[in-house]
Amino acid sequence: MSFRVLITDSMHPVCEEVLHGHDMETVVAINSAPDELAAISANVDAWIIRSGTTISEEMIETAAKLKVIGRAGVGVDNVDLGAATKRGVLVLNAPEGNTISTAEHTMALLLSLSRKISAASASLRSGEWNRKAFTGTELFEKTLGIAGAGKIGKAVAQRARAFGMRILAFDPVLASDVADGLGISLVSMDTLLAESDFITVHTPLNASTRGLIDSEALAKCKDGVGIINCARGGIVDETALLEALNSGKVGGAALDVYSIEPPSAELSGLLVHENVVATPHIAASTDEAQEKVARQVAEQVVHALRDEPVSTAVNLTVALADVQPEVKSYLALAARLGTFVSSLMNGHAERLITGCRGQLLQPHGALLEVAVLKGFFTNLNTSPVNYVNAPLLAKEAGLHSGYETHDVETGFSSRLDVELLTDGKRIQVSGTVFGDDEPLLVRINDYRLEVRPEGVILLYQNNDRPGMLAGVGAVLARNGINIASLALGRRSKGEDALTAINVDENIPDVVLSEIGALEGVYGVHTIELPT
Repeated sequence: MSFRVLITDSMHPVCEEVLHGHDMETVVAINSAPDELAAISANVDAWIIRSGTTISEEMIETAAKLKVIGRAGVGVDNVDLGAATKRGVLVLNAPEGNTISTAEHTMALLLSLSRKISAASASLRSGEWNRKAFTGTELFEKTLGIAGAGKIGKAVAQRARAFGMRILAFDPVLASDVADGLGISLVSMDTLLAESDFITVHTPLNASTRGLIDSEALAKCKDGVGIINCARGGIVDETALLEALNSGKVGGAALDVYSIEPPSAELSGLLVHENVVATPHIAASTDEAQEKVARQVAEQVVHALRDEPVSTAVNLTVALADVQPEVKSYLALAARLGTFVSSLMNGHAERLITGCRGQLLQPHGALLEVAVLKGFFTNLNTSPVNYVNAPLLAKEAGLHSGYETHDVETGFSSRLDVELLTDGKRIQVSGTVFGDDEPLLVRINDYRLEVRPEGVILLYQNNDRPGMLAGVGAVLARNGINIASLALGRRSKGEDALTAINVDENIPDVVLSEIGALEGVYGVHTIELPT
């Protein structure tokens, strides 16, 4: 059977070569008018894009025969995943094609930073010959700190070792035996900051990593430290970075990504700073990377159209089609519980166990375990995580996972438990689904309470005495943060309590610090879950 594949962005020629080699017809429509595109897409089986095309819900509905969307790259924020999933359209990406290119660009920035190449080149082009002004620093025997040792972080470590560098890494998931095999010393973030000559970040951007390198972190660094960011804008606090550059605390910075892209006028001082190397988000922009992602997405689309196994599914509608609706609700809950425990994690993850209570859940333990892993790694990984790659990510990180089945406890027909062991400490959460697909958290560690696992959740412990909630509420009100709902839990009268508050917007770090400074309040966290 022949299939028609629509391509609406410039693609490496290998994409069409692969498709034609499997007897697929291609329709290339770049920069087409909306009406023309709607007419073309109505009669295609697959649609391949890069970042230039945004596929909306309306476009998905118009493409009546559409079965597969392929994104030649990692991010799928330009595809309405909810609409695609609702329609049963499988969305695929090509997450690994840019690993080497990004790692090499990181090394290029590291070398440019250490040898002042950008400034020296500009000086020479302006007619100067000032060799003494550009005395550099060897990488040999220097310490490189890697925040986030996923695929790209590991690739950077491998290349930096060839320069004779000492490699430190902070990664809450990577197991020590895996790190040892890569020549990486796992350390705390504070140790990484204090001992590194250069620091490069390779984490996702989420609530726990936004502003990871801020003024407080930079104050802990060596004088003259070099900062590199090829990951996501916002991980490095740009205002704090500029202040540290001006003071001399940071000796130089190399940036490929920015909190606003293209960078706003507010960043002009940073971009023109004499000790900054800046590139326009080009870490993945190599011929080789573009060929790899084009080839991978084409091959995945071919497999999907032929109902063959795929390995880069972003949604898994097809694979989960036979699961009964009640279990699907628990799969969504499982992913949220996985994200929840990863947000509370402090230390290295060692073991993640999914507990399935009740007759509904017991036959689906393996699938629920994968759903928990999916949520867990989504909060920690720079690339999209799905049901296919989540177990592989756990294996690569050396994280031991499994599932257990138990009889249901009184009061619940079904309950899902997730337990995370980190450096000898346990984090335990439980949830269930009530009524019309309403998920609820019903236990956090030893505290029983009912929390809606969605949106932004403020979580803290406090002394069990009058006025505690009022104090926190006053801080939120003063900062214009609205409370949507809240839940309180305590083991017994007079013991410390746990409070969970659903709020309508993100809580800035300065507000969290203000809450944490209240007498009797401690262990303050924010958790971001899908709405």
